[in-house]
Amino acid sequence: MTNIFRSEEMTLCQLYLQPDAAYSCISELGELGIVQFRDLNPNVNAFQRKFVNEVRQCEEMERKIRFLESEIKSDEIPIQDSKEYPDAPKPREIIDLEAVLEKLDNDIKLINTNADALFKNFYQLTELKHNLAMTEGFFNDTSHPIVFDSADELTSGLINPNVSTGGSEMKFGFVSGVIPRERLIAFERMLWRVSRGNVVLKYSDIDELIEDPNTLTKIHKSVFVVFFQGEQLKNRIQKICEGFRANIYPCPDDPNERRNLTMNVMTRLEDLNIVLHQTQEHRRNLLLETARSIKIWKIKLTKIKAIYHTMNMFNNDVAKKCFIAECWAPNSQLELIRLSLAKGSEISGSGVGTSILYQMESQEKPPTYHNLNKFTQGFQNLVDAYGVATYREINPMPFVLITFPFLFAVMFGDAGHGLIVTAFALWMVLKENSLKDKWRNQEVWTIFFGGRYIILLMGIFSIYTGLIYNDVFSKSINIFGSSWRVGFDEKTLLKSDSVMLEPNPQPYNGTTTYKQMYSGNPYPLGLDPIWQLAENKITFTNSAKMKFAIIIGITQMSFGVILSLWNHIYFRHYYAVFLEFFPQLIFLMCIFFYLIILIFYKWTHFQAVDATTAPALLIHLINMMLMSYPANDSKTPQSSLTFYSSQKTVQQGLLFVALLCIPWLLVGKPVYTIIKNKNKNKHPPSLPNGVASNDIEMNVPSHHPEVDMSEVWVEQGIHTIEYFLGCISHTASYLRLWALSLAHAQLSEVLWHMVLQIGLSMNGIVGGIGIFIVFTVWSSLTVFILLLMEGLSAFLHALRLHWVEFQSKFYKGEGYPFVPFSFKTIFDELPPADA
Repeated sequence: MTNIFRSEEMTLCQLYLQPDAAYSCISELGELGIVQFRDLNPNVNAFQRKFVNEVRQCEEMERKIRFLESEIKSDEIPIQDSKEYPDAPKPREIIDLEAVLEKLDNDIKLINTNADALFKNFYQLTELKHNLAMTEGFFNDTSHPIVFDSADELTSGLINPNVSTGGSEMKFGFVSGVIPRERLIAFERMLWRVSRGNVVLKYSDIDELIEDPNTLTKIHKSVFVVFFQGEQLKNRIQKICEGFRANIYPCPDDPNERRNLTMNVMTRLEDLNIVLHQTQEHRRNLLLETARSIKIWKIKLTKIKAIYHTMNMFNNDVAKKCFIAECWAPNSQLELIRLSLAKGSEISGSGVGTSILYQMESQEKPPTYHNLNKFTQGFQNLVDAYGVATYREINPMPFVLITFPFLFAVMFGDAGHGLIVTAFALWMVLKENSLKDKWRNQEVWTIFFGGRYIILLMGIFSIYTGLIYNDVFSKSINIFGSSWRVGFDEKTLLKSDSVMLEPNPQPYNGTTTYKQMYSGNPYPLGLDPIWQLAENKITFTNSAKMKFAIIIGITQMSFGVILSLWNHIYFRHYYAVFLEFFPQLIFLMCIFFYLIILIFYKWTHFQAVDATTAPALLIHLINMMLMSYPANDSKTPQSSLTFYSSQKTVQQGLLFVALLCIPWLLVGKPVYTIIKNKNKNKHPPSLPNGVASNDIEMNVPSHHPEVDMSEVWVEQGIHTIEYFLGCISHTASYLRLWALSLAHAQLSEVLWHMVLQIGLSMNGIVGGIGIFIVFTVWSSLTVFILLLMEGLSAFLHALRLHWVEFQSKFYKGEGYPFVPFSFKTIFDELPPADA
């Protein structure tokens, strides 16, 4: 139980591991997850360590697994999530795993290469099929020699194909191919400019989409034929086709040859279609088989790599033929660690007792380790965000677990809003197993899910404070009946828009009849609902919430100072009990705890009817600091009169004691340090047998370094100023509990009256539609403004009150965390598979 309040006691251990058993022993310790290894080779390059080849082997296998995962995802095959975490494979099993991954990697790559070649061939044959079909139409529409369909082609600058030279007709060549449709216009313009109009372009759009093998996207394409004369133009046209990425295909002049080629193409397409289908089926079967085991392989490989990374931190003792490791471990788990080492040695076949654990003495500060569970982990993260606790220092987490959600709820006090927050957190808690691995790449969701238990307690406490404030979506609920009664007749009520309810008997309509306006019995739980209708509601609630904020703040700060006493006693800093704890606590009690006493005194000795004559707390606190006490006569305002007799003497005595604490805290520790140093010089340590005096003179500075008193004075001066001024500023800082509570309540009330009440005032069908629309707007604003924005604001302010105002009284946070070698931690920190 004490480990909740302090970190566990740690021991620096030295492990002697036989080379054959080292792998299995580290594997067992990784499953155990309670050992933090130290790097004994900090100056050795990562590429010069003993097991660098094994690490590279693991990285190569990881690369192959990533490739296989990408191929599985590309085929939209689900990867089976294994609920079991197998043990790390033995070293001889790594070779088998590597062989399996190597074969799969080669097979998939070979299939992909063949499939790409087949698909590219299929793509080309498909384009050739369309090219032959459409160019057949071009040739059928023209006679031999070529005759143009319209005179426009002749008058547009194109050549006349029927020109004869030397009694023979001119023969025209042609180039046919397929081009993306969006490039066709630019392609035509380029042909026109290069040939100066001496070509004829015929084209037709392909109806179906054709998949490009390079981009794997389906695009629109067109078939074209360019008629030209001369080899020079042919070369230019071919270069233009290359520039526009147009595919040129052969097209025979003879119709029979074109027909035969078309039939050959169709036959090859059918054969290719069958081969492609069989190739895809074979590839999918391989990937389906891989998807069943790839999760297991990934887990095994992660463990293998982590083991070799850890073994690279060890020293290799060649003389003793063993590995030497150093690690931090909790004292309570040492026996369990020995059992794990024995089990690892037995698994490796090296025999029992070959691995040795030796506890070492060390002056190094151990890491801080708290044994946490999923409920306390979130609250510990809040504390560690300020600073990890110094070794064996008081851990604020058990107290923050309650005070943090409570302070949040004081600022967020609305039972309706708290119910929504509780429902959301309860959903995350009940569904945590199914939600654990979902949306892990969403940072906002990860934050919410990680703090689900914090949010749950914040919601529950908000419901409680909302009931105390009697505030549910800015409305009050009347469960027990109000303690106020209306003592006026109907005539009086009809004449006045508002009436004054007095807390004591008042005359009824000027007659001698009296009516009791206030029953004298307070509302059983929280605020009386009648204050929801009062014009002075804000004045009343402000006064109460402000005083509660002061009481909560001073109580929490005093508790923080008391916790520092536990640290002083545990670390045997008995001087700090008298020179730090007592002056700090006495100063806080004399001024601020006295203020709490005055608050309760005013609540118990003055009634509501004394509101104008009751002494003012702020004025009395100022008068106490200034030592100004007005005379109790008729000229003195009622708010400045004393609370009780001999108040002046008591307050002067308290102020004197408080001022005495300032030099007490400022001078006490430095004077103690000076006296302690003088005593060390007067009484040097005795010399053991066989030790020379000059040896002890050399060793004394190393064990008792000289203290720089100037630093001690400066440090203590800063600490004194910080504490005494901090008591004032920190007390004022707790007023944010009142301010944010007021802001939240007023925003909620504004949303109710300015948004939702508009829909509630409508009637009929229009009113039904209106209330639906208005409720949607109101609920959206409630979630985004009051729950998210106001909730985040209250969360941050509660966090600041704990970090600065509370923890600064006893918590240094100068430690470093215990980071054990744990397979579970490694898997939790891995990015999600879909990231």
